Amino acid sequence: MKFLRRFDGLLFAAMLALVAVGTVTIYSAGHARAAAFFHGVWRSNLATAGFGLVLYFALAAFDYRKYLDFLSVPAYALSLVCLVAVLLVGEEVYGGKRWLWFFQPSEISKLGVITLLASLLGGRWFAWLDGFRGFLLTGALIGVPALLILAEPDLGTTLTLVPATVVILFVAGVWRKGLVTLLAVGGLAAVAVLGAVYEAEKPGVLPERRAQILRYVPLKPHQVKRVRVFLFPEEDLRGAGWNLRQAKLSIGSGGYAGKGIGKGELNHLKYLPPSISMNDFIFCVYAEETGFVGSVVLLTLFGLLLVSGCRVAAVATDERGRLLALGFSTLVFAHVYVNIAMSIGLVPITGLPLPFVSSGRTFLLTVMCGLGLIQSVSLHRE
Repeated sequence: MKFLRRFDGLLFAAMLALVAVGTVTIYSAGHARAAAFFHGVWRSNLATAGFGLVLYFALAAFDYRKYLDFLSVPAYALSLVCLVAVLLVGEEVYGGKRWLWFFQPSEISKLGVITLLASLLGGRWFAWLDGFRGFLLTGALIGVPALLILAEPDLGTTLTLVPATVVILFVAGVWRKGLVTLLAVGGLAAVAVLGAVYEAEKPGVLPERRAQILRYVPLKPHQVKRVRVFLFPEEDLRGAGWNLRQAKLSIGSGGYAGKGIGKGELNHLKYLPPSISMNDFIFCVYAEETGFVGSVVLLTLFGLLLVSGCRVAAVATDERGRLLALGFSTLVFAHVYVNIAMSIGLVPITGLPLPFVSSGRTFLLTVMCGLGLIQSVSLHRE
């Protein structure tokens, strides 16, 4: 009974509610497509959630300390093997190699990186990893999968590892002064890149001048286009700016209470491109159909999930459990923030799914496994 009293019911309830919201939203977005295949994607998502629930309870019942001791290194190594394999034999979709048969290695690598860092920095190795030496080693452990994911190419997934990693390193106390300095330098570099793209893409700039500036910008052409849409959202509304414009219109047209499930006009009329309505921009479909009230409910559920993860970290009885709970909670929060923020134009558009709501079997299983490990920290905290 004491074991069951340590079960975090709020974490579990918020997760189930988000699975339900995601299934209904995917059903609605899928039925707006002409191809019959997409009408049944919600069933696949629901079946994946059912399997994820089995993994969730299995990991929750399994002592997370044993997982970190015996499985974190093999899980990390396996993720690297899969990341290399996807570059060699992976299926190319929309100009990138991200799929290895039926799953995305970049998604499972997130779990591998977080569990390995929690195991190393929260365990007996921390005394040796403290300071600049620890920062270099952990940087190498993070850098290898990050470079492999960048090679796919998938900049968005790589960037989601940054906040989770920073939180783990900062809480663990690894070279904090240097870490803060690097974050400041990174922030200035990002501002410099935005400034350079602004100067290159603003109206009236000669093509020669534009090419000269962009030569020093470390972004690919499609990434420059996304930054340009972010900086000049009212330019090229029938071209590169179309998706963002329709995303904003979809969210705004939902009004206070929404148009009703399955009744989103911009979704059904294909103004919001079907190729992204079930994935990157699914929040727009949800917001149009449920309105401001539904959006607040969704954000509240994600907030409860984040609060539960932080609460588990606070009551954890060892540093490894604390780092594990905080790291994965930060990863989920980063996905939620970036996905919704890009839909309303607060950050440049990037292909990141909304946890539980976007269709995507690998990511859904990864998130549910991560939450299962957080639940394990709560259950085994004695």
